[in-house]
Amino acid sequence: MANSPVSSSGTDGNTGSPRISGLSEIAANYRLVLCDVWGVLHNGVRSWPAAIEALSNFRKGGGAVVMITNAPRPHGPVIEQLARLGVPEGTFDGVVTSGDVTRELMKQAPARVFHIGPAKDDRLFEGIHSVRVAEEEAEAIVCTGPFNDMEETPEDYREMMQRLSGRGLPFICANPDLVVEVGDRLIYCAGALAALYEEFGGTTRIAGKPYSPIYEAAIALAEEKTGSKFARNEILAIGDGMPTDIKGAADFGLDVLYVSAGIHAAEYGDADNPDAEKLQAFLDARGVSPVAWIPRLCW
Repeated sequence: MANSPVSSSGTDGNTGSPRISGLSEIAANYRLVLCDVWGVLHNGVRSWPAAIEALSNFRKGGGAVVMITNAPRPHGPVIEQLARLGVPEGTFDGVVTSGDVTRELMKQAPARVFHIGPAKDDRLFEGIHSVRVAEEEAEAIVCTGPFNDMEETPEDYREMMQRLSGRGLPFICANPDLVVEVGDRLIYCAGALAALYEEFGGTTRIAGKPYSPIYEAAIALAEEKTGSKFARNEILAIGDGMPTDIKGAADFGLDVLYVSAGIHAAEYGDADNPDAEKLQAFLDARGVSPVAWIPRLCW
């Protein structure tokens, strides 16, 4: 399917990436949507009906939807969480997580690993050879986030990261996000600890967004579910995270719809009615050109 151009003037007269009123304005250009979860479909506390409607309508029109998330758990627990948050069947065809592709990295790493992260992420280790050991016995690190992500910051881990990096241990980061919204709060993720580890000269291994393995896995899942192939110009990525969702889609050669009322909303004014000039300057400063932007995903 050939992509139809979107007017560069948008609905508010700005140049650059246009603002659209809903996914329906560009849906006909694509056969597959790879949609971020946290920040687009829910905020960790509640899901958004308008986003559910948008994805459901895209599927009703013949498109496929794969949720693509940097959650550090396998897709099973994420699907369970979506159900608890009220996301109904029919919203998506499948889910691929950073946890799914991180498990492949773990299979290639030494078996004795020190796990940095909360107990809720334990299912990452199910069915693979990794054995969790104390810090001093570890041959590798698997990080799914801070131990207490509601209270701790990367500064709480500075001494530990310096100590571990000095031993030359590979650091497998199961969630590349730096922060994520939980209700009206931003909490730190494993990506923030990975950045600190690199600051001390440590080596990190990452497969989630913005890196290609998670996109390859998502497209393969879509092709398995639908029985058809997807060219890259038939795929739209949707997300709110600049260093992960937007960079990842651009690096992989995909069009992206930027959801502006996410983790960067404070950069350009009111979340639901951002200053278009400030938002465009924000995009320009980061060298990205989404096919369009929208405050919150809707149809």
